[in-house]
Amino acid sequence: MRILLTNDDGIHAEGLAVLERIARQLSDDVWIVAPETDQSGLAHSLTLSEPLRLRQVGDKHFALRGTPTDCVIMAIREVMPEKPDLVLSGVNAGANMADDVTYSGTIAGAIEGTLQGVRSFALSQASQYDGEGGKVVPFEVAEAHAAGLIRQLSTVELPDGTFLNLNFPNCGPDDVGGVAVTSQGKLDFGLTIDARRDGRGLPYYWLRFGERQGNFRDGTDIHAIKHNKISVTPLKLDLTDYSVQDRVADALGFGVAD
Repeated sequence: MRILLTNDDGIHAEGLAVLERIARQLSDDVWIVAPETDQSGLAHSLTLSEPLRLRQVGDKHFALRGTPTDCVIMAIREVMPEKPDLVLSGVNAGANMADDVTYSGTIAGAIEGTLQGVRSFALSQASQYDGEGGKVVPFEVAEAHAAGLIRQLSTVELPDGTFLNLNFPNCGPDDVGGVAVTSQGKLDFGLTIDARRDGRGLPYYWLRFGERQGNFRDGTDIHAIKHNKISVTPLKLDLTDYSVQDRVADALGFGVAD
């Protein structure tokens, strides 16, 4: 099995090294094409206004000055001798659940793999902040559980346009309470603008996360992670809301197109 790895935290991220160790439990044919720098929060974006610079950093290891989406396209269309059998994106330093999936570059890597016709999984590790504001990411949880889970999930027949979003809980590897097949939850983001002044007194701004409330109902990805379970969420690329089509068509005075 030929596996392509990418991420959004960059070529030197600890989570990518963890993902490579996971992938090597599944195959000896592992390729990496990852962003040269951190591309978190860029979602499924493309680089169209400047060239893509590719740098080989090791055997089957490449860094690209571009987004996770660029990386998957570059890998499949230019770098790899044949299309991979599996795309793994991650392991992200922090969960990618609920509304976060729309912002995530990790999810974008799996989206692009799916668009390229390759079975794709996104992997993220839930984390926490210590008292000094540092991020504590227990990557050992994903490393302990991901390979076996991927083996099982690789036997599942997925429809075209569907990929799997895997989130690992913030606990010890032996404290994982099982696996839950989940739906996408809902967060009340609490995103705010943090206004500041530079040394010349000119304004600048940071996006900042406030308190993040959410719908923690049973069956969602948020609920699973909160209860120390691995969350597996099937996501699909078709964003059509079929339940509203008839209402829209009625408002316009004609039927829904076949």
